[in-house]
Amino acid sequence: MQAFTATSASRIPAALAMRGVSALPRGADEAQHAARQRFARGEEVFAEGDAGTYFYKVVSGTVRTGKLLADGRRQIDAFHLAGDVFGLESGDRHRFTAEAVDEVVVIAYRRSRFASLVHDDPAFGEQLMAAMLTNLDRAHDHMVLLGRKSALEKMASFLLDMARRHPGADKVVLPMQRTDIADHLGLTIETVSRTLTQMVRDGLIRLAEAGRTIVLADKAGLQLLDA
Repeated sequence: MQAFTATSASRIPAALAMRGVSALPRGADEAQHAARQRFARGEEVFAEGDAGTYFYKVVSGTVRTGKLLADGRRQIDAFHLAGDVFGLESGDRHRFTAEAVDEVVVIAYRRSRFASLVHDDPAFGEQLMAAMLTNLDRAHDHMVLLGRKSALEKMASFLLDMARRHPGADKVVLPMQRTDIADHLGLTIETVSRTLTQMVRDGLIRLAEAGRTIVLADKAGLQLLDA
């Protein structure tokens, strides 16, 4: 199977037993229901075509999911931040590859125990439903972004979404490289760089710390582009 990136590492890291994690169903057998896993930057959580034995919730760090196309191009469909659920799909195999953008900790839940998880902890079931609906909304927004928006509009949408996922933040620290942003927005890395430069020139954003931290200087202007 073709790897998602050249830096992908082992798909099956050692699982560490969890203690005191609120997302676990009350009274559940940890070994059966969930395990905490750690991934280094660039390490593969699962690959496209792997058996969908587990689905995951991000505890810390950022996970990217996407596909490597036949011609070598990469399409990143989503970035999953702390609290997000990913890898829960309709088929019995994963349709995307998931990799750690930075140092990542996730909770891995056995898909075969899904019904028990929801039954044992209805509140957790509600969290799962909310997470899946949020993922669906983001997928719809991403489809419109890829098909109809200009580079400037795409970047405005992306930055506002990242800011919304960091409550109250007008300063967004982007854990991903610009190549990741380009592959998510359907742009080249050169276009990403030019667009950010234009946004700085127009007073929409300010860059700090080598461009990884972005201050949303004119949120109203960005929202007009995102409309």
